[in-house]
Amino acid sequence: MAIKGRARLGLAGGAGAVAVLVSGCAIGGEGALASGGSDAAVTITPANGTAQVKPDGTIEVKADGTRLSDVTVQGEGAAITGAFGKGRKTWHSTRTLTPGTSYTVTAKAGEGGKARTVTSSFTTLKPAKTLSIADVTPNLKGEKVGVGMPIIVRFDRAVTDKAAVERTLRVTPEKPVEGAWRWLAPDQAVYRTKTYWQPHQTVRFHAALAGVNAGGGVYGAEDSQATITIGPKQVTTGDIGEHRMTVTRDGEKLRTIPFSAGNGQTREFTTTSGVHLLMEKGNPVTMISPGRKEGDPGYYKTVVNYAVRFSNSGEYVHSAPWSVGSQGSANVSHGCLNVSPANAKWFYDIMQRGDVIKLTGSDRPVEYDNGWSFWQMSFDEWREGSALG
Repeated sequence: MAIKGRARLGLAGGAGAVAVLVSGCAIGGEGALASGGSDAAVTITPANGTAQVKPDGTIEVKADGTRLSDVTVQGEGAAITGAFGKGRKTWHSTRTLTPGTSYTVTAKAGEGGKARTVTSSFTTLKPAKTLSIADVTPNLKGEKVGVGMPIIVRFDRAVTDKAAVERTLRVTPEKPVEGAWRWLAPDQAVYRTKTYWQPHQTVRFHAALAGVNAGGGVYGAEDSQATITIGPKQVTTGDIGEHRMTVTRDGEKLRTIPFSAGNGQTREFTTTSGVHLLMEKGNPVTMISPGRKEGDPGYYKTVVNYAVRFSNSGEYVHSAPWSVGSQGSANVSHGCLNVSPANAKWFYDIMQRGDVIKLTGSDRPVEYDNGWSFWQMSFDEWREGSALG
C-alpha cells in the first residue's frame, strides 16, 4: 500500500559530491534573497523558477566565502534528505524527487549580522508513465504472520530497470537476519530471509520509489511502506506415510493430528513433500477438480469447512468427516490433508499466514514457485534471482 507524504523537511550531515544539472540562483545574481545582502555568495541548483526538473536529478547548494548553517527542502511527496560537504561549504540531496511536484529550497548561511537566507522554488517533470507499488503482502491491519513469511511486492506495471528499483527496497527487522530479493515476474519481487524470521518482532518495509528512473521513460510515482508483525514460531511437521503431523509453537508441542493424505493414484492426487507455507484460509471452500468438467472421469465438486491452503496446486488442510475412519491409517484424499472436524477447526483457528508446514513421505516434491514454497530453494540459489547479483 503506497503512502504519500506531506510537505517535509530534509536536513543533512556527512560529505558528498554532486553534478550540477542547471544554472543556479545566488546572492548577488538570479534567485530569491530572503533577507539582507553580503559579499558572500550562495548558489542553489536548480535555479528559482526552473520547470521540468528530472525527478532523478540532484539539488545542490554551494556557499562561497561563508558556511552553510542550514538547508531545508519543502514539498509534497517524499521527504528529501541531504548531506553537507566538507566545511559546510556545500550541500546536496541524497535521494530522488517526487515527479510533478513543486519544491522550495531554503539555504541559510553566515552568522550573526551577516546571516543570510536564499530560496529557490522549482517544479519537477510530470512523466507520461509512472511506476507504483500495487500491493505488498502481508499488509493486513492487525495481522500476525509466521516465521517463514516472504514479503511479496507487486508493481502496477512491468519494471524495465529492475536493479534501479530493487535498490530502493529496504527491509528492516527488529531482530536482524540476512535476506534477498528475487524477481518472480517483471512486475513482482519477493523478499526471503536466509533463515526464518525470529518470532515476536516487527519488520518494516520501505520503498524509496518516488522519482527513481525505472527505465523506458518511467519514473517512480511515490514512496511506499508497510509494517509486518511476526507472531510465534508455529511449525507443523508431517509424514505422509505415517499419516500424522505434529504442531509446535515456539518449540513446544501443541498437538499431534492424524490425517489422510493424497491416495497417490495419479500425480495430481499425490500430496507434495517439502517445505510449504500456510497461505490463506476459508470456511467454507468449494473444491473442484482442476482441468475437469462435470461428467469427466475423476470430476468432483466438494464443499469443505475450515480449509487452510498450503500450495497453488489445490492442497489444503481441511475438515473431512467422511474420511475420519482412514485418518491416521490410510491415504484416501485427492491430495489434501483430511483431518477431523475438531482438529480442522483447531488448526484453522491458530493458523498464521507464513507458518511452516514440512511434509515428507511422497515422491512428489513441491516446486519452489508452487504457492509460497520458496524455502524449497537454497538461499544461494534464491539470491541469484536478485537484479543486483
